[in-house]
Amino acid sequence: MGMLENKVAVITRAALGIGAGCAQRFVREGAAVVVSDTRIAPGQELVRAIRSAGGRAVFQTADVSSEESIAALVERAVAEFGRLDIMFNNEAAFEPVGPLEATRAEDWDRCFAIGLRSVFLGIKHAAPRMRTAGGGTILNNASVAALRAEANSPAYSAVKAAMVNLTASAAIQLARDRIRVNCISPGVINTPTVWSRLPGGEAEAERLFANAQPVGRIGRPSDVAGIAAFLCSDDAEWITGINLVVDGGAIAGHYERPRPARR
Repeated sequence: MGMLENKVAVITRAALGIGAGCAQRFVREGAAVVVSDTRIAPGQELVRAIRSAGGRAVFQTADVSSEESIAALVERAVAEFGRLDIMFNNEAAFEPVGPLEATRAEDWDRCFAIGLRSVFLGIKHAAPRMRTAGGGTILNNASVAALRAEANSPAYSAVKAAMVNLTASAAIQLARDRIRVNCISPGVINTPTVWSRLPGGEAEAERLFANAQPVGRIGRPSDVAGIAAFLCSDDAEWITGINLVVDGGAIAGHYERPRPARR
């Protein structure tokens, strides 16, 4: 029996990367999953692969900044699988980047709408269904940028920092309903977002970021998926309101990257 046997999960931004890795792991642990993404083709392909392996999954595209879309995701889970046990708010916007003075207000607002408003909406609409079911788990995907700001991505860093505090606040409010709310903060993970602009693709990202943290390799979606599955399982029923860093030790303390040997 898997850690998530008979549980039902909604995962946003789940077509690729961390979301896809978590969807696959959740299904292997016994859950049924609603895969949500605006990237329709890879999302549908992921669902086909899960089903062909005997798992339970459906795909639904959603604009996560829209309250109607988030509400529809929750209702799709209930309609397809009878309940909702897990809401994994995994969405993020990585733009704008650059100086604050050059940042357009509308781009700043979009980053907050996708990265933070979506989390608020996910909590808001998941909680009533979980309360009816007798409890559940909400998991939010932040970033080490929440704890160590990225100078060139002030909007993204601000969104992730706010997400950590929102997680704690929601955890306090919802604990009486046996709804746990936690956050994870990944470091550098080898996803299409990281390697898509590199000439060497995924392999190049492995090489470039091997020494970005004390553990001598870049993170992988499976590293996050295992932690996410645990936090959403009954084994973690006394864990709520935390932000768990998953970064290979990158922010544990001062770390001097190995330098190439001189010839």
